[in-house]
Amino acid sequence: MLSVVAFHAFPNWLKGGFIGVDVFFVISGFLISTIIFENLDRRTFSFSEFYARRIKRIFPALVVVLIASYTFGWFALLADEYQLLGKNIAAGAGFVSNFLFWRDVDYFNSSAETNPLLHLWSLGIEEQFYIAWPLLLWFAWKHKLNLVTLTVLVALISFTLNFVGVQHDPVATFYSPQTRFWEFLCGSILAWFSLYKKGASERLRVKIDGCLAKAIYREKTESDGRTLSNLLSLLSVFLLAYGFWRINKNLRFPGAWALIPVMSAGLIILAGDKAWINRTILSNVVLVWFGLISYPLYLWHWPLLSFARIVEGEVPSRGIRIAAVFFSIALAWLTYRFVERPIRLGNDSKLKVTLLVALMAIVGYLGYNAYERKGLGFRLSSSTVLTHVTDPARQLNEAAENCNAYFPDWTKLTNNPCRLQKKQGNTIAVIGDSHAGQLYLGLSELVDAKSGVAVFAASCAAPYLDISSGTNDPNKGKAREGAYRLINSAYDFVIHDPNIKTVILSHNPPCSFADVKDLTNPDNKDVNSILRDGMTRTFAALVKADKKVIVMFDNPFLPFDPKLCVDRPFRIANTVSKCSFRRNDFDSLVPWSNYKSVVNSVLKSYPDIAVFDLSDLLCDREVCYLMKNKSLLYRDRGHLNDNGSRYVAPYIMDAINSHN
Repeated sequence: MLSVVAFHAFPNWLKGGFIGVDVFFVISGFLISTIIFENLDRRTFSFSEFYARRIKRIFPALVVVLIASYTFGWFALLADEYQLLGKNIAAGAGFVSNFLFWRDVDYFNSSAETNPLLHLWSLGIEEQFYIAWPLLLWFAWKHKLNLVTLTVLVALISFTLNFVGVQHDPVATFYSPQTRFWEFLCGSILAWFSLYKKGASERLRVKIDGCLAKAIYREKTESDGRTLSNLLSLLSVFLLAYGFWRINKNLRFPGAWALIPVMSAGLIILAGDKAWINRTILSNVVLVWFGLISYPLYLWHWPLLSFARIVEGEVPSRGIRIAAVFFSIALAWLTYRFVERPIRLGNDSKLKVTLLVALMAIVGYLGYNAYERKGLGFRLSSSTVLTHVTDPARQLNEAAENCNAYFPDWTKLTNNPCRLQKKQGNTIAVIGDSHAGQLYLGLSELVDAKSGVAVFAASCAAPYLDISSGTNDPNKGKAREGAYRLINSAYDFVIHDPNIKTVILSHNPPCSFADVKDLTNPDNKDVNSILRDGMTRTFAALVKADKKVIVMFDNPFLPFDPKLCVDRPFRIANTVSKCSFRRNDFDSLVPWSNYKSVVNSVLKSYPDIAVFDLSDLLCDREVCYLMKNKSLLYRDRGHLNDNGSRYVAPYIMDAINSHN
């Protein structure tokens, strides 16, 4: 637990600290399986008693942390942030956070730092194991099946899914229960051997210990198991230290790398109480105390660090992070002393369980209500409400459904939706990556009744025929590899639709300059040449189809989080100057300036194609602005929010009308 806290607070100090969760999974599997095996043997196993104990163990501290997060968020978060928090509270209360995150959140992405309940993914997997494993063991025991054979078989299947899955979808593999259960089951296997093969294991231990003693000591010593135990514990510490040093967020984890913390945990369990490290270090009164508060410490530390990140708008100072760690330790002790212990001990077990379940359901409903009601924007002051990102869900969903009728596989190849405002008769098409998608809302609200907007957005896709881009991201590369096919199909649709008169090409240049390929000439490695060839093909096809073409130059990329511009309670850092920045800081960025140069060079052969520069709307000659008309225009450092989409849309419509 301490390694996880250290990783979250100081990720550059202990880059592999997150593997502490894997160690916990093994220990949890060992303890829970020991309880189940013993109760099955005594024929005293009861599902109601088992789950009642789990509820009294897990629910109290979790309810407190969820309520505290909801309360703090009420005062400190903007509406879109509070909406996300509400969704995560509901998922946390239902122990399904891991399912939610595997679609939306890469654990190692910087955006995860602003998700105060991200750490509940592991609690979700743990609870899913607690539900599935007792049922499977009870079924096997009832039908007189071999429990250890079953455990080993399920563990091998789970490990195989993990090993294969991490190559194709690391994010889903990280969060999936089926790819994590093998870690718990390694502990279960140890539990089985410690219960049913204790005699044979001890005899084998004595033999190995004797051989080791002869090899290590000059004089004959008694084979009491201490030499082997010390060696196992020392090897465990070495493995764990190696894991902390070697494993990092850039590796595909878990995969085979997870064997390191799993083996370390297994060895420390095998070493037992004869090992010096176990007796002296791990049994130290301070570490034992941290063990007692480890669960509430895990629950408290990440919300405190994450809320600090949100409120400050950037990585908090070292002092703030240190204070957050100490504060989480204090809260963990208070939670253990005044919440956990009184509920776990004492009488009225059924009443406590009933109240805990009811309270958890209420907390889950509060979170879901905040999500459904768009973050409860009425909480905010009038100046802050203007920064709220609205979500006209019905219109957007209808536009996505219209697109699905023509492109049913679109969302299978990218996490960006395509949208057709009308099933037929759209007059404007926008093609590109997520920077094309951000334009839909504003444009769709301005077109007249006879017109419509079609947006074809694919993550990091260059808006040019037979050009593949943005596939260098290890967590998104596989999905992005097929994005060019979506762009090609969009052009086929647009070119053959006589209603579409204007085509806008929108792109985030770093996606191309980081990794771009010409599918018609894979040997070409020159980025500028690849883009020129793709543009030439695309412009020629559109001009031949009698389409009016506008190439969009991107909105400014921000040098800091846009929410630094927003006044917020509890903020310590001074952010008065964070609502603008020097225009030259953006104009000098290499991918954007290079992209403009390539486009302008190609357009010399296509004088009828227009360009439109979004930075001219968001900047003057010297300064670029994050706010216009008291509204924040960005949702992150690169994308406009709904306010931004609405702000630029009238100017784009004027450009379209003047170009026709």
